[in-house]
Formats: sequence, C-alpha cells, structure tokens
Amino acid sequence: MKSYNKLKILNDPIYGFITIPNELIFDIIEHPYFQRLRRITQMGVSYLVYPGAHHTRFHHALGCMHLMQKAIRVLRFKNVTITEEDDQALLIAHLLHDIGHGPFSHAMEHS
Repeated sequence: MKSYNKLKILNDPIYGFITIPNELIFDIIEHPYFQRLRRITQMGVSYLVYPGAHHTRFHHALGCMHLMQKAIRVLRFKNVTITEEDDQALLIAHLLHDIGHGPFSHAMEHS
C-alpha cells in the first residue's frame, strides 16, 4: 500500500494559503463528488462579461472552510470551548454545504 502525506496546503487566489487540517477532510476533498464542484461555476455566466471572474463551487467551498478555520481560531483565542469533534464537524459542514448544487441552481431559484 502506497503511503503519502494527506496533509496539504493549497494556494487560493483570494485567501492565500489554505491548510487541509486532517486526513478525513483531505479524503472528502479528493472524493469524486467533491471534485465535481470544480466543473460548476459559482458565478453563472459572469465569466462571459468578466473573463477574470472564474470562480467555481470548489473554490467557494474551500474558502468557506478556510474562513471557518479562522473563526474557530478566534473563538478559541477568546476562550470559547470548541471540541475537536465540533471543530471537525464545522469544517466538514462548511466544506459540503454546496455539494448538492447543480449548474445555475441559484439562477433557477427565482424563475
């Protein structure tokens, strides 16, 4: 069995370096259902008018997880008790909150 380091750091265009904190989250990100988010745009057809506006649900989900990591750090700094289980559950919830979306799903909500 091949062994490799599952703890990764990604370089995000908005937030800079994003750390993948543990193997479970790494495995979720590597799963084909999550990788599918790379092919779904977050901003609909905006990229046709603004070519630099290429942002996928994959990028968005990683950014949400990163912001939750920062929030947890701040809360712990303020002596709020957050267990490791709660920490992991919060990160996974933020990571997976868009997993069921299809292309243009928000555009169809109001039509």
